[in-house]
Amino acid sequence: MTSIFAFLFVIGVLVFVHELGHFMAARRIGVRVLTFSLGFGPKLLKFTRGDTEYCVSAIPLGGYVKMAGENPDDQRTGSDDEFLSKTKWERFQVLIMGPAMNVILAIVVMTFVLYQGAEVPSYETEQPVVGTVVEGSAAARVGIQVGDRIVRVADRAVETWEDVFLAVMPRADKEIEVVVRNAAGERTLKVTPDSQTSFEMGDLGVGPTMSPQIRGVTSGEPADLAGIQVGDIIEAIEGDVLSSDELVERINAHPEESLRLTVRRGEMQKDIMVTPALKGDIGLIGVSLSPYEVRTIEPGFAEAFQLSLERNYEWSGLIFSTLVGLFTAETSPKQLVGPVGIAQLSGGAAEMGLVALLSLMSMISLNLGILNLLPVPVLDGGHIAIMALEGVSRRDFSVRTKERMLLVGFVALMMLMVTVIYNDLTRISWIERFMPWR
Repeated sequence: MTSIFAFLFVIGVLVFVHELGHFMAARRIGVRVLTFSLGFGPKLLKFTRGDTEYCVSAIPLGGYVKMAGENPDDQRTGSDDEFLSKTKWERFQVLIMGPAMNVILAIVVMTFVLYQGAEVPSYETEQPVVGTVVEGSAAARVGIQVGDRIVRVADRAVETWEDVFLAVMPRADKEIEVVVRNAAGERTLKVTPDSQTSFEMGDLGVGPTMSPQIRGVTSGEPADLAGIQVGDIIEAIEGDVLSSDELVERINAHPEESLRLTVRRGEMQKDIMVTPALKGDIGLIGVSLSPYEVRTIEPGFAEAFQLSLERNYEWSGLIFSTLVGLFTAETSPKQLVGPVGIAQLSGGAAEMGLVALLSLMSMISLNLGILNLLPVPVLDGGHIAIMALEGVSRRDFSVRTKERMLLVGFVALMMLMVTVIYNDLTRISWIERFMPWR
């Protein structure tokens, strides 16, 4: 139920904001709006104010604003308050405001999220020097080694680990070039990222050197008595550099034995002796760990707005690169997500809290805004493209020509919907069992 309510909340807000953009722009230039609907199909709730009927319809997968004289085949009187009586520039303003409102919403919501403060992995902004290579991974198969500096991925220069992950993620099971550098020089490798998770994200199987960080200390337990504090970075145990899981295993295996932890606290490094207490048959010191070091950002409003612009710019680049990858076959269409997938993501985000749900809403809103601007008939971008072509040719196309264009767009949109719904269904284990070809 959490997924359903979270999905309805996210989709409801995004559709309302999108249609509100069209509605406000239409009213501003004097177009009569007949219907403002959230959802499609049978109308569940409705009321009329002025010339406009406001309603909530049964299928919550979109919405629409119906304007007087909107389509060439509508009954028209030639009145100035009809959509097609307006100039192309005025109609463009109405069409562009829906996607624009989604982009604005993405920026506003992410500004609010960032203004709350956040903890982010420190390694994301560090140079991509390989600290770990997963055994049997794509990187291991081509000989990428600990200490290699990743320079380029798929003809794209990478300066941080975040750049690496964004470049690899859309290219699961697609061979790409990865350029690495070490003391012996540069070498170019052909790598096929492995597919990970039900969303089939590309993964090289490499990562940075990550030191566990203390997230919590239980009062009166060995770590507290030894002087370990929240925020301490565990760089080594008995001189061995270990991952978070390995550190826990070492502590569990040595109850009532004194262990030397090398801890970094701010700019200072120190050794702390701690003796795990025997709990059941394992040793525990009474701490909770993060597998990696995190940094806290607490921006003011202006800085949060600037960070939001940067974050949405980065997301936009990822969206466009994914779209290009779909056309060039670099990106698998299996990564596309439909209503069921959005519901699953919304439910998971809702369980993590309001901030996580709003972050997801911001990302989906940006996707909705950008995708609606694609020059595909039926979408806002398609209507804008048709008007642009009419402007270039200096004549309006016939109703029949526009109907054919819209039919092509409708067929393309339906094929896309079938693809994303199929992808969604394959991510549900009990349904996938009925797909013997999978």
